[in-house]
Amino acid sequence: MSRTLFTNIGLLVTNNPKEAARAGGTDSPTGEIRDAAMIVDNGVVAWVGKAADAETGGGFDIDAVVNVHGNTLIPGFVDSHSHLVFAGDRSAEFAARMEGTPYAAGGIRSTVAATRAASEESLREHVAALVKEMHSQGTTTIEIKSGYGLDVATEERLVRLASEVTEEVTFLGAHVVPAEFADSPDDYVELVTGEMLAACAPHSKWIDVFCEKGAFTVEETRRILTAGIDAGLQTRVHASQLGPGEGVALAVELGAASVDHCTYLTEEDIAALAGSSTVATLLPGVEFSTKQPYPSGRALIDAGVTVALSSDCNPGSSFTSSMPFCIAVAVREMGMSPAEALWASTAGGAQALRRNDVGRLSVGMRADIAEINAPSYIHLAYRPGVPLIGRVWKDGELIAG
Repeated sequence: MSRTLFTNIGLLVTNNPKEAARAGGTDSPTGEIRDAAMIVDNGVVAWVGKAADAETGGGFDIDAVVNVHGNTLIPGFVDSHSHLVFAGDRSAEFAARMEGTPYAAGGIRSTVAATRAASEESLREHVAALVKEMHSQGTTTIEIKSGYGLDVATEERLVRLASEVTEEVTFLGAHVVPAEFADSPDDYVELVTGEMLAACAPHSKWIDVFCEKGAFTVEETRRILTAGIDAGLQTRVHASQLGPGEGVALAVELGAASVDHCTYLTEEDIAALAGSSTVATLLPGVEFSTKQPYPSGRALIDAGVTVALSSDCNPGSSFTSSMPFCIAVAVREMGMSPAEALWASTAGGAQALRRNDVGRLSVGMRADIAEINAPSYIHLAYRPGVPLIGRVWKDGELIAG
């Protein structure tokens, strides 16, 4: 590792308003510095400021120089909700939805069948390809859930394979009730909270439940999450995707790091989130792919709720790995400004994972960086679908571009 000077940065997004203001930038939440430079020392941001001040930026001896050529540098995207370890294809289901078939969670079971039948090596190769795809689009931190095994052996395999590529692994044995337990859901909850949890907890950091009609009731969700807490896992919740329910209130009550989807929120849900540390993670790709109504990021932000954006990359309801796409949709359909959407996909995602080392480019943070080949991050929404992400660095090392 070495000390690297990033210079000729047209616009640097730090997400640290105080530090940016001290360096002559803005004190907005995105903490922007124009005509900027940054020094990375052993994978960590050591200095940020104006390019004209870089030579006096802490007296560092520089080993390498990266010329950004006037482009924009942002923190690497933090994708805090994905389901990357799976097998099979559900494109026909997508086509049917586009022709008017309503979305329902039952399609998950077709992915379960394909994933159970897949070899471990094919699953490993598939998740590696998707991670590489994410890196090429600027994502540097990825959360991966299980949930396509729904038996002890396969769920253990999924979280183990996920742990090979990320530390943010979520045990989601409570995705839906598998077909073989359709007549005895209580027995499946017993399995999830017992043998399955014991097998998966050593490879996981988080536990999650799909608290929804057609999946798990609020009482079942409480039981599963409590068991996970007792096993040393932290909590996340899928809630209010298919309709309003009690999942958001339960997530807040249990101090969950994040409640995800939030498609159908009540005023009481928004008030509860605003008074809590639970992040509302919005998943624009889901509404795009399912034709459900888009949740209002504007209403959440105006109420004081912390909002994250994530891809929910999965084969059924949101098969996109592109955070730039999610930003464009959030700006167009969810009432968020480009700055708010960028913050939500970086610093917001970090808060949804309770991480204080990523999602910002300020002194002491990991040097997880994405270059936008444009004068501003606004172009991510202004030019939707255009591959604007250039080089990508993780811990100061080039991983894409």
